[in-house]
Amino acid sequence: MSRTKRVDHAKQAEAFLAKTAHVAFHDKRLWDLRMKRDAQAASIGEWETLRTLASQIKEHTLARLGDYLDQFATQAEANGVKVHWALDAAAHNAIVHGILAAHDVKTLVKSKSMLTDECELREYLEPRGIHVMETDLGERIQQLDNQPPSHVVVPAVHKLRGDVAQLFGRTLGTDPDNDDVHYLAESQRQTTRPAFLEAGAGMTGCNFAVAETGTVVVCTNEGNADLSANVPPVHIVSIGIEKLIPRMVDLGVFIRLLSRSALGSPITQYTSHFRAPRPGTEMHFVIVDNGRSARLAMDDFWYSLKCIRCGACMNTCPVYRRSSGLSYGSTYAGPIGAILNPASDLRRYSALPFASTMNGSCTNVCPVRINIHEQLYKWRQIVAEEGELPRVKRSLIKVAGKLLANPVLYRASVKSMNAALHRLPNLVLYNPLNTWGKGRDLPDAPKQTFRDWYDANRTSRDATSKETP
Repeated sequence: MSRTKRVDHAKQAEAFLAKTAHVAFHDKRLWDLRMKRDAQAASIGEWETLRTLASQIKEHTLARLGDYLDQFATQAEANGVKVHWALDAAAHNAIVHGILAAHDVKTLVKSKSMLTDECELREYLEPRGIHVMETDLGERIQQLDNQPPSHVVVPAVHKLRGDVAQLFGRTLGTDPDNDDVHYLAESQRQTTRPAFLEAGAGMTGCNFAVAETGTVVVCTNEGNADLSANVPPVHIVSIGIEKLIPRMVDLGVFIRLLSRSALGSPITQYTSHFRAPRPGTEMHFVIVDNGRSARLAMDDFWYSLKCIRCGACMNTCPVYRRSSGLSYGSTYAGPIGAILNPASDLRRYSALPFASTMNGSCTNVCPVRINIHEQLYKWRQIVAEEGELPRVKRSLIKVAGKLLANPVLYRASVKSMNAALHRLPNLVLYNPLNTWGKGRDLPDAPKQTFRDWYDANRTSRDATSKETP
């Protein structure tokens, strides 16, 4: 049996890094979102209190998740909603397909949902004769380009306007040279609006599921989720079990945090509550586990289930900003992806915890106070303990361990390396075999090592102290 192939984050990032204009735009755009987030946070005196409260609500809910899931399902069914339970992605997809097949649905309009991307729902339905149209602008761009989303909030942020114009020209027949954002948005609108009227079903994700009332809350800026939910005769909602919050009064805490953390805006354009089907229609809630219960049982990593998918950790991460989300090889990219993905497949995603400078900025901006950088460090330890480090890195770590454990050997190596840095030509330091040298320059070697300086100064101090009466 062949072993799972590892995601090579560094190698996949190379293709993006070669596009200097894209890297510059991506970096600046996401940092702008980070700065807007900071401005919003600074404008609210109780911001840190809100973060703490949101964290406590999530931890409380996760500690009693079974009870709140039962309460949510009971209330939803009392509201006339049909509730389904899916253990994994396969069950989720089969349930959704069963609902669509029962209504002879041929076209499904869908708003943005990371969970359905995680379950690869579109890839499951299309071969079975059901056309799925993404109606979120960013998701639609990525669908037309046969790419997954690269960010949890702004799925096509790695693309320039010219890229989108060319893509729409090839796929929608629009002017490929017109990269005006209003023209592009209107082109998307004109091609999706007829689909809302023709679709046999609509599907949305879920930002929050309120146990007290059986209500699903969806936060969007384009209104496409409301059209997907309210125009077709069948509305399906895909809900991860971690989306639960206890009461409607708790919702206000998260609404104040979500958009400010994600986009630096006070609130999303639409905060829609879905509680019961309209007369003559059906509403289905598909509640999905897909590894979340297993993660909940992990002492070091269950805090990651507090995530509200705002993307703030991505916007601030210097590695993500310069490598783009596609380099992570998963639905979830950036720092949050680097701690979520190894739980599902350690070997495949063993490189992701190392795609970080460990500066802690991700933890500092997280609206629910997930200790992301600490979890990254812990995953690195697990990757090493489980023997999932690449062979070259394992060998280098062994050599480094022996070197650092032997003072005599260490001092000798420092002297020889210092001398080598003065003499070795750039060809030896910067070549295709030395990936570290790509995009980096070594600083000039010091004329004197710290050890030499210390020995010289200690000798002079000792001599001075002996002369002092």
